[in-house]
Amino acid sequence: MSETKTMTREERMAADSIGRLMVSMTLPAILAQIINILYSIIDRIYIGHMEGVGANALTGVGVTFCITMFVSAFSAFISNGAAPLAAIWLGKGDRDHAEKILGNSVSFLVICTVLLMAFFYAFQEPLLYMFGASDVTIGYAMDYLSIYLAGTLFVELALGLNAFIICQSQAGTAMLSVLIGAVANIVLDPIFIFGFHMGVKGAATATVISQALSSAWVVSFLLGKKTSLRIRGSCMRLERGILVSVFSLGISPFIMNATESFISIVLNHGLQVYGGDMHVGSLTIMQSVMQLFSAPMNGFTQGMVPIISYNYGAKNFSRVKQLYGWLIGLCFGFRFLTTMTAMVFPRFYAGFFTNEAELIALTGEMMPVFMAGMLIFGLQNGIQPTFLALGQARISLFIAVLRKIILLIPLAVILPHFFGVMGVYYAEPVSDVISAVTATVLFLANIKKILSVEAVDKIR
Repeated sequence: MSETKTMTREERMAADSIGRLMVSMTLPAILAQIINILYSIIDRIYIGHMEGVGANALTGVGVTFCITMFVSAFSAFISNGAAPLAAIWLGKGDRDHAEKILGNSVSFLVICTVLLMAFFYAFQEPLLYMFGASDVTIGYAMDYLSIYLAGTLFVELALGLNAFIICQSQAGTAMLSVLIGAVANIVLDPIFIFGFHMGVKGAATATVISQALSSAWVVSFLLGKKTSLRIRGSCMRLERGILVSVFSLGISPFIMNATESFISIVLNHGLQVYGGDMHVGSLTIMQSVMQLFSAPMNGFTQGMVPIISYNYGAKNFSRVKQLYGWLIGLCFGFRFLTTMTAMVFPRFYAGFFTNEAELIALTGEMMPVFMAGMLIFGLQNGIQPTFLALGQARISLFIAVLRKIILLIPLAVILPHFFGVMGVYYAEPVSDVISAVTATVLFLANIKKILSVEAVDKIR
């Protein structure tokens, strides 16, 4: 593909109709997110239906998500910090600087991989006990995690670098990278779990192989001739200025992902202390349902962010207003409708993950409580990526910290002292409502000042 055609594709983010852009950029990203979530969802469905041990195995693997989410959080520094920044510099017309951002991102992910693997392999057993595992479930947790950690590099590269393909307005190509891995995982899961009788080890093995295929696709594309942002050895030397810019923008999504891990730790521990293994299992199911609902919305925001960033960098403010209006409105509507279905039909969703009547009944009782705050949380789901797209790292960071660190974690510790195990479930909706309202107020108070030439010129 020639440079002219590549430039034309990028310039369409400022020229094409918004409807056409939304379809071309967000549809592949939505499909990619749905497909990507199948990695973990399919694992849990198969594991939860293992004959005789399904509930305990599901609970054990659920405990490992505290660690797997923390591992993937480091890719959020890049996918949500570096990639939008690269899109802004493309909008400014500086491709060389955008490629330096890409090169620094690759080096950062490799360094993270080495450090994360060393730490979690050294302390995995005591950490898993701390995070909610019991003597009954620890074996399943360690079997899964010990294999999953071997694929850390594949996870970081696949999740972190794919956003650089999207920010070039090549969302369809980015979707293929996820599709390759997800299809492989769906095919390999039953083969390794049931065909080779490997149980949870088979689920982890299938996941590692699938992520390896995805990362190979992403890296090969970014090294090839069809990309306008190429991985170059000369750009991989870490530069303090670039890293500071990436971290300042990526710290908010990193905290959102990392604290999701800490939240799971606090919730799992509280449920284990006040309720037991069955309540930990119910949380695994409810978080799986929330992830399933979040996937299409995350894909939509992932596709919209580079469009907003590009137009913001080009100082096309009227177009930016239209774009974030669609982003916030659709996020709110989608989150409201999907949450309503979960609150009305909780047992239906629980049945996907287990055939144990007691676990289905408990999840059916708790899900309407746990997910109630999500009815309005779509406002924050749209506002926070809008702040990221506009380079507003501090505000986005505050919103992330407010919900998870200031509100949810303390509430999950305090409320059980008054309400027992129900206090753990109450913490989620209370924090969701307060943070969504706060995000809306901050957006209305700051958006006019952000949409100015002076604000764009301050971004470095």
